[in-house]
Amino acid sequence: MHTATAPRYTLLADIGGTNTRVALAQGSTLVPASVARFPNKGRAALEEILTEYMVAERVSNLAGVCVAVAGPVSVDGQDARMTNLDWTIRASALQATTGAAHVSILNDLQAQGHALSGLAPEALRMVLPGAPAPKGAAQLVVGIGTGFNAAPVHHAPQGYVVVPASECGHITLPLRSELHIEIKRYFERKHRFASVEHACAGRGLERIYAFVTGQEDATVDGKEILSLMQSEDRDALKAAEIFTTLLGGVLGDLALTHLPFGGIYLIGGAARAIEPWLERFNFQQAFKDKGSFSDYMERFSIHVVEDDYAALAGCANYLAAHKLGLL
Repeated sequence: MHTATAPRYTLLADIGGTNTRVALAQGSTLVPASVARFPNKGRAALEEILTEYMVAERVSNLAGVCVAVAGPVSVDGQDARMTNLDWTIRASALQATTGAAHVSILNDLQAQGHALSGLAPEALRMVLPGAPAPKGAAQLVVGIGTGFNAAPVHHAPQGYVVVPASECGHITLPLRSELHIEIKRYFERKHRFASVEHACAGRGLERIYAFVTGQEDATVDGKEILSLMQSEDRDALKAAEIFTTLLGGVLGDLALTHLPFGGIYLIGGAARAIEPWLERFNFQQAFKDKGSFSDYMERFSIHVVEDDYAALAGCANYLAAHKLGLL
């Protein structure tokens, strides 16, 4: 139980399309025993989860709140709309629910970016080694879960970290073959637009499997497709190969856009699930296939982040670095 008297706690939440993770922090340090996970299904709003959490933890007198949202945040930072969930997050509602004097709303990839400096070595799994990182080099976090997004991480003097928001999951899907054009047309019939997220998020594997099997709708979920892959099912393996090559191409484009010599960090359940298959399906070749810049791509290391609660730590780091709600 946490009565949040002295020292005062901050309340943190990482809101995905499927689950919400909640925790308390003292300064930039998470309270390990406070971490909890809630399914979003059946909930009308985030405030329901936070109220339940605060009652269970007997927490009050909060110093501040920071939430990481899988969706675009308004320019003034006062509200956000979830991309894959019918929720709107408003700072005013969070303040009313928690009683905290200060509320910050971040895009979830921004929170992940603020977490990178504190990740333990065992929380990272190497995908591609890359070259040694120069001091202060930019990094890139890429979320591959229910949705897809990425954000650059820039290190300013005195240890200050800047993580600009992004919605690059909704840019146009790059096409390199006749097969990709067929997939584009398939997505356009259903969504009127073929985006990176349609193909490269966790649900993208489901959509591509439906395309491969001649179905108009995705009726087989990602876990079942992974099981079929383990059984060497031809259609599942074909879908995974298409998914992997598209993902490699997209990450290569993002690498050349942001030049993250400090590394690319993949987060999310779909990233962790597909990682063991990347080498088999020529992910490295797809990532580096950039014409005269193919050799240049050797500079970028790629890691999978194993820590499922990194965004919570990022929220704590953000509040501490900006000295928000910590007085």
